[in-house]
Amino acid sequence: MKFIILGVIEIKFEVTLEKMAEEALENVEENITIGLGSGSTIARFVDALGKYLTRINFKVPVIPSSLQIQTLAERAGLDIVQPRLTSSIDLVVDGVDQMDKNFNMIKGGGGALLREKVLMKAAKKVVILADEEKFVEVLSRKVPIEVVPFARVFVQKELEKIGGKPELRTFKKGYPFFTDNGNVILDVDFGHIDEPPMLLSEIKNIPGVVEAGIFIERLHIIYKACKDGSVKKITPEVEIR
Repeated sequence: MKFIILGVIEIKFEVTLEKMAEEALENVEENITIGLGSGSTIARFVDALGKYLTRINFKVPVIPSSLQIQTLAERAGLDIVQPRLTSSIDLVVDGVDQMDKNFNMIKGGGGALLREKVLMKAAKKVVILADEEKFVEVLSRKVPIEVVPFARVFVQKELEKIGGKPELRTFKKGYPFFTDNGNVILDVDFGHIDEPPMLLSEIKNIPGVVEAGIFIERLHIIYKACKDGSVKKITPEVEIR
């Protein structure tokens, strides 16, 4: 009986996540360019976007941050354009692994942190989709750090000097995980991160580090999927005032 109840709860929450993806479609307008993050949440948004555009019969060019999302976007019939258009992105929709009370984030569970950060920096509007379990007071997840393979051992030692416990990301059989950029990922445990901007600066000062999964970018709208079935819309600029 316990497993049946848990299964029902999970199904209901899946419906809420789909509802969140559909609500985020209110940000989609004709003739805008959309940057797409990565992960399961964005996969739902891509599916919803494809159905929506088919229904209203107009195209919106998209720039995926990973091969995973590009493949899903192709299946959804989306119009994929070249990354050279990143200078004119109107909207980015992305997920998050963890978000603190000040809207700092840890991202990169799928390994696309560099491209996701480029898209966010280039976008006029950033929208985040997340379930309520991703929201915490203080960041504490392992921080994904993209590293040039040549510098891996050196970077690991430097990260230990600033209090990190790095671990090379690998597949189940032990093969290293490589990003779409040909780099490796170190997942680094820093414990509770009280000053995300300061830690980010320290990490990026290490030669060989390409990008770190601490995101302190400006966010415009956050859609929060709650266990009670509701979707809460948060405007960080208003909340922080």
